[in-house]
Amino acid sequence: MDQHDWLAKRFEEHRTHLEAVAYRMLGSRTDADDAVQEAWVRLGRTGGDGIENLGGWLTTVVARVCLDMLRSRESRREDPLEAEPEPRLRLVKEAGDPEHEAVVADSVGLALLVVLDTLTPAERLAFVLHDTFGVPFEEIAPIIGRSPAAARQLASRGRRRVRGARAAGGRSDAASDLARRRAVVDAFLAASRSGEFDALVAVLDPDVVLRMDGAGVMSGGPTVVRGRETIAGQFVGRAKAARPVLVDGAPGLVWMERGRPQVVFAFIVRHDRISEIELIGDPDRIAALELSAIGD
Repeated sequence: MDQHDWLAKRFEEHRTHLEAVAYRMLGSRTDADDAVQEAWVRLGRTGGDGIENLGGWLTTVVARVCLDMLRSRESRREDPLEAEPEPRLRLVKEAGDPEHEAVVADSVGLALLVVLDTLTPAERLAFVLHDTFGVPFEEIAPIIGRSPAAARQLASRGRRRVRGARAAGGRSDAASDLARRRAVVDAFLAASRSGEFDALVAVLDPDVVLRMDGAGVMSGGPTVVRGRETIAGQFVGRAKAARPVLVDGAPGLVWMERGRPQVVFAFIVRHDRISEIELIGDPDRIAALELSAIGD
């Protein structure tokens, strides 16, 4: 095994954790993938030389990349991202600390991502890394350019906002948001089944993106398609066999054959329009998803 293959194998051992960190930081599966990929690129540049704790080094790199992405969003004054389906996370808990475990329990789910979008980038990083993944403040401080005491204060500020959102009924807000996004996906399905092109266009964001993995590509076409008219043309009259499901807790669709899911449709909805559609056809990726049937 050469150096590159050895490094790739070591990186893959940490990928799930890195994806979890990036997702919690960014609230977007696509952006999280980009952050993790950037960590791999930076690791490749170093060749792994002089890195004693690879997991810690990679976590720090991903955190720095995410912090830059959050600050870039803030500087452009972008609207907060809608919460996307959350990948399965293996959380790091501090045994014997009931207060910490209560915070972690509250942090699981889409409601947290809505609250996190109200935090500053530094508050979000300090809270997520410490309260969700157990990273010491001494390691967080250099990432955000603050002292350990300041990092502790930032995390505490984030923690108070999370608790305050729960007290104000954050879970009810999340349930309402889920119902709203499901209505948008239902409208997409109805328009697709009936072949109503204009109705399909109306439910899509002007900058909507369709992404497909190798197994989900339709008729040998491209893996990324942009533009609502083009994407509407891809789906008009074609979703008659699709059925509504929850994909990792978020509204989606699935096409089944002989009782087995063949293609999963995952959606991102912003401002009551679909901004991203992902077609997942790879059996391993589908197996990793949690699909829950809902009424048609």
